[in-house]
Amino acid sequence: MFRIVFFHPEIPGNTGNAIRLAANTGCELHLIEPLGFSLEDRYLRRAGLDYHDLAHVRVHRDLAAAWEALDPAHVYAFTTRAMRRHTDVAYAGGDVLLFGPESVGLPDDVLDDERITDRVRLPMLPSSRSLNLTNTASIAVYEAWRQHDFRGD
Repeated sequence: MFRIVFFHPEIPGNTGNAIRLAANTGCELHLIEPLGFSLEDRYLRRAGLDYHDLAHVRVHRDLAAAWEALDPAHVYAFTTRAMRRHTDVAYAGGDVLLFGPESVGLPDDVLDDERITDRVRLPMLPSSRSLNLTNTASIAVYEAWRQHDFRGD
């Protein structure tokens, strides 16, 4: 399946919802510190409901540690600054779908990392600034999974 990576997530409810997403799609969820909350946060627990035990969640001390653990063949960095749409990618099992913090998105040094296969975006109206982090991750995961005929469903 696919691997969702949240780089420096800030809002516990988004990460809780991502735990539910991971549990319901078979994806792994990787969180890169620093986190803007404690994993014991009540909002994180409430958003994740009873899915915490069903999801594979791993926390990494930094991006280098995540790359070492993941050893990804393909990393797709989601950013509003990309030209390529998320639907123009042929996703493979094990691909990493990388998302930045809610307030600022992925920083340039991460977007320029040699491990990044491509930068991709979700289409939005020109007057829009961004989508919610977990909504974006959900759209991306379901597109990648759809391309594999929802295998495992």
